[in-house]
Amino acid sequence: MRAFSLVGERREKSELVRRLVVELTGRGLRVSTIKRVSDALDLERPGSGTWKHRAAGAEEVMIASASRFALLREMPKDTREPDLGTLLARMAPVDIVLLDGFRRSCSPKVEVVPSRQSLAQLAPNDPMVLAVTSEGPVTAPVPCVPLSDNRALADFVMAHAMPGDPQPE
Repeated sequence: MRAFSLVGERREKSELVRRLVVELTGRGLRVSTIKRVSDALDLERPGSGTWKHRAAGAEEVMIASASRFALLREMPKDTREPDLGTLLARMAPVDIVLLDGFRRSCSPKVEVVPSRQSLAQLAPNDPMVLAVTSEGPVTAPVPCVPLSDNRALADFVMAHAMPGDPQPE
């Protein structure tokens, strides 16, 4: 599987990932995503049945229906976050996995720069940031792909996606 990350402080990162999924699946590619979230975010509704299973001590809880399933694994308090390779290994094979976040990974990245900002923050210090994208002009040591150009961004991602399972820095 190939992986590519979109990073930065911009809240529209998830919307950009969504647009790339539409563009790439429209080309006939199979696409999956992983979104990096804060530990403070609980993925379940407090009081639900599976939330109660986790609270009771279940290490893994799977919710399943005819249309989808999700696996939640409780990590011990002193456990480090799973590296990207471990997460990718748990996924079914697809053509590309788009990563929403994962700025510390060794995967290739595009930095999403807010329109009110004219200077890239991550690109100058991370050699894996291969381009930036924004609604306006950006000063960066890498090329800038217009945020509104889904086709060009998808072409860039596919041309630079890293094969295999990238390992953490």
